[in-house]
Amino acid sequence: MNSSPPRLFGTDGVRGLANVHPMTAETALRLGQAAGQVLRRPDHRGGVVVIGKDTRLSGYLFESALRAGFNSVGMHCVQVGTIPTPAVAYLTRAFRAEIGVVISASHNPYHDNGIKFFGPNGMKLPDEVERAIEEQFFQDPVIRDLPHPSHIGRAQRIEDARGRYIEFCKNTFPRDLRLTGLKVVVDCANGAAYRVAPEVLWELGAEDVIPLGVKPDGLNINQNCGSLYPELMRDKVRETGADIGLALDGDADRLLVCDDRGRLLDGDQMMALSAIMMKENNTLKGDAVVGTVMSNLGLERFLHSLDLKLLRANVGDRYVLETMLAEGCNLGGEQSGHMIFLDYNTTGDGIVSALKILERMVTQQRPLSELAAQLHTVPQILKNVTIPRGSNPLADPTVQTAIEAAHATLQGQGRLLVRPSGTEPKIRVMAEGDSHEIIAACVDDLCQRIQKAAQASGE
Repeated sequence: MNSSPPRLFGTDGVRGLANVHPMTAETALRLGQAAGQVLRRPDHRGGVVVIGKDTRLSGYLFESALRAGFNSVGMHCVQVGTIPTPAVAYLTRAFRAEIGVVISASHNPYHDNGIKFFGPNGMKLPDEVERAIEEQFFQDPVIRDLPHPSHIGRAQRIEDARGRYIEFCKNTFPRDLRLTGLKVVVDCANGAAYRVAPEVLWELGAEDVIPLGVKPDGLNINQNCGSLYPELMRDKVRETGADIGLALDGDADRLLVCDDRGRLLDGDQMMALSAIMMKENNTLKGDAVVGTVMSNLGLERFLHSLDLKLLRANVGDRYVLETMLAEGCNLGGEQSGHMIFLDYNTTGDGIVSALKILERMVTQQRPLSELAAQLHTVPQILKNVTIPRGSNPLADPTVQTAIEAAHATLQGQGRLLVRPSGTEPKIRVMAEGDSHEIIAACVDDLCQRIQKAAQASGE
């Protein structure tokens, strides 16, 4: 019986506890060699890789190891320092690089870290390319044809990378508009955007920028701040009477927003505001917005009222982008706050997303609380059922019958989604609809039946 080939990449690059296998210096070195071997220029002479990181202490360790790995196979490294993930996607394109690398574990605590790659187009690598890198990584030795000493790669640190990205962000905001008179709270999660986000807002003319989470020490990224803990942002908005609150995650590809009353907006509400603005400006492509299977039914109804469609992708910004490219759309995102404006960048960009919301506020000259009221979300309940590994309760006839009955109950007034987790031994049960009582009853009943079927299959 053939065993499965070893895997290194997860759903978003390589990730784990820093300095513990697989997230070790040795892994980073070998990964740099393997990726360089697969993606370097065919003549084996050079090629460029852009390397950026967030504020984690372990970032220094992995930056050095990756650089050594890439240099050893003849690739030149451009180090851009502490900078958001979307900045690396942008700079990879700007430098005409073969590879962009981000050293970050996004919203995870400081003790985790990760390595993820962008291709020359600034998009995440296709699965087949990741697989080729894995195959190269697991060879022993990794590289058999290291280049001549005269062809070893060089390394250069770009001191103005942050300024380049600031200008990129500013250029996504209409040149005839300014943020004059606006008071903005921005929580940078002690992460990668702790400098650039406040500077972008200040340079665009915000009257008062109130920064939070801008004192990283290598250990406090995402700690009780940022998009994981929006209460800090909301409290500051209420305390200062700010017009808007912005909360980024550790690598600044995700954004949560609160309005002038301190009420939280999720990705669905932000997409609704962006969709109506882009439709009015005749810049929305495909007459559709790409969300996920988790996007609220209220968003679908709102878009329908604008003669627009909601296209649903699997959960994950990678799948949102794939659907956007396939369907010719330029706006997509997730409830979690990952939003992709494909006219500007190839990945979620928290700062650009914030500027789109601010653009709507400036052009409409209305408070965000009024603008956000246009979208009416419906109650949504999500529960997870832990199951024994290897069991498949969704194949049980009683569960299938219950799912069909729930679909019938919600017909026309709600939606049901039952799916296995891609990373954990769990079944996720989500229902949404106009009646909280009805969807709660559907979810509870299904969870009980799935749990019972899972237990029976394990006996």
